[in-house]
Amino acid sequence: MTTVDPSEPIAEAAAEGVDRNGGRTLRFDRDHPRYKWIVLTNTTMGMLLATVNASIVLISLPAIFNGIHLNPLAPGNVSYLLWMIMGFLLVSAVLVVSLGRLGDMYGRVKMYNLGFVVFTLAAIATSVDPLTQGGGALWLILWRVVQAVGGAMIFANSTAILTDAFPARQRGMALGINQVAAIAGSFIGLVLGGVLAQWDWRSVFWVSVPIGVIGTIWSYRSLHELGTRRAGRIDWWGNVTFAVGLSILLAGITYGIQPYGNHSTGWANPWVLAGLIGGVVLLIVFCIVETKVDDPMFRIGLFKNATFAGANLAGLLASIGRGGLQFMLIIWLQGIWLPLHGYSYADTPLWAGIYLLPLTVGFLVAGPLSGYLSDRWGHRWFSVGGLVIVGATFVGLLLLPVDFPYWSFALLITINGIGSGLFSSPNTSAVMGSVPADQRGVAAGMRGTFFNSGSALSIGVFFSLMIVGLASTLPKTLTSGLVAQGVPGNIAQQVGNLPPVGSLFAAFLGFNPLAQLLGPSGVLNQLPKANADNLTGKQFFPHLISGPFHHGLIVVFVAAAIMMLIGAVASLIQTKPEAVTAAGRGTGATVAPPVTDTGAASVDGAASVDAVDAEAADVVAAETIAADKAR
Repeated sequence: MTTVDPSEPIAEAAAEGVDRNGGRTLRFDRDHPRYKWIVLTNTTMGMLLATVNASIVLISLPAIFNGIHLNPLAPGNVSYLLWMIMGFLLVSAVLVVSLGRLGDMYGRVKMYNLGFVVFTLAAIATSVDPLTQGGGALWLILWRVVQAVGGAMIFANSTAILTDAFPARQRGMALGINQVAAIAGSFIGLVLGGVLAQWDWRSVFWVSVPIGVIGTIWSYRSLHELGTRRAGRIDWWGNVTFAVGLSILLAGITYGIQPYGNHSTGWANPWVLAGLIGGVVLLIVFCIVETKVDDPMFRIGLFKNATFAGANLAGLLASIGRGGLQFMLIIWLQGIWLPLHGYSYADTPLWAGIYLLPLTVGFLVAGPLSGYLSDRWGHRWFSVGGLVIVGATFVGLLLLPVDFPYWSFALLITINGIGSGLFSSPNTSAVMGSVPADQRGVAAGMRGTFFNSGSALSIGVFFSLMIVGLASTLPKTLTSGLVAQGVPGNIAQQVGNLPPVGSLFAAFLGFNPLAQLLGPSGVLNQLPKANADNLTGKQFFPHLISGPFHHGLIVVFVAAAIMMLIGAVASLIQTKPEAVTAAGRGTGATVAPPVTDTGAASVDGAASVDAVDAEAADVVAAETIAADKAR
């Protein structure tokens, strides 16, 4: 039943969804029983928009680089490729905690709405790129970074807005739908990017504009501030040390992919090492700073809560595995499997997106269901079981031949999507339900940082593992294959000894690099036409790289399976109720009732709400009674 002050007829009318003339209004008051569903649909749209844009570019890169007339593998151009992939992810990872903290201080809805505005303006700018070649790439990278700022505002505050709007008995379901949208967005972006890139490369960016405009208007018209604002000052030292430390750490990991000297990777590069070491040192300094300042941006004390710490570790590992899976599947399909089955390189983004549909479908089926069931039966075993299933599918994928029968591939990625769906919403519910009410913005930002950092880390980690796997077999395979086609031994050896990162990126972008590698020597003009056509055709390079690729795939997927098992163990961790209460007092925050494995506030925790006013205590009691009935 809606509670409205009778002395305020305008507010009463708004709460009932009517204006003073008796007509309907699109804006529901914060107390209206339908308001929470408005919040859910709007924030789900925001999360979907932000995460689709994080992955839509991955599969569209060949069309984008063709559109701006830039060869990303030419000397000096690889950095454009890396930053086109990394820029959005890095900025999102760095800013999401700070923006969650600002949401706690100045209003989560205010920051969320501003995020829609920034994101939409940047989407318009990327879609009208007026430049070509290097200038065109820099334009896209710059506006993608601005877009990431808006996406981080949305990402950091949407989960906290939802948590404020829904009672405990429905919170897992709401967070489940929202987080299904977030992770499904990364899968949908692959399919959507493949389809749109086939039409026009600019459409990859156009698609966000109408959705962003609608979301902006809708959020400003419909959302209200429900959360507890926590007054305080901006933690400048914390923000600077965190932003700089995480930025140079992730940048160092990214540049570790590129070769250095005689090494196949760049991990021996002094600048890469400086970035890695310097980033870790600054993050240690950041942790020390956060224990000393009055209003820290990152509540280190929250990690005393074992549920919060374990769920975030599991979320980070799941994000790394999910990002790595996307990269490996794109390489596998675009660079090897599709050309082997007669698809032209120009069409591989479209068909790669189509053939990855079972992954998305599996996730979309399991995600909402796990959110609903975890509200009734608890989050722990859904989280654990989901990651165990995902880990098992990694093992199954590495057992497949490179030229696999599609039904077996589709079955495995469907099960992988189901496992990810089972894990996602219970994991989010565990994180958000384990913190005090006035720390939800910070907690959402911290969770978002692990989510986005995992996506960024997956590039460096999985590409490096794949390069290590390729380096031991690709040079010999490539050299012998070229010699068999009549290429002189010295030229074949020279090409075969090139760093494998070039061949890996070529497979990732879905094209045959041999014409570019052999072109300067003029050897293609000296070979019989049949040999030259074979070298530059659709099947020679995929056949050549398939053996070394599978060797690298074993390294990558074994590492991913181990990560999933560690994440599953971390998901088992559960905080004792008294530990939650103590941790909440340690942060100086309003203490929320502890969350049990059923996802609802426990009865014992109601005694620890002495810092909450009478109205809030009544709400907590009502939610506790409802949760007990649900049990």
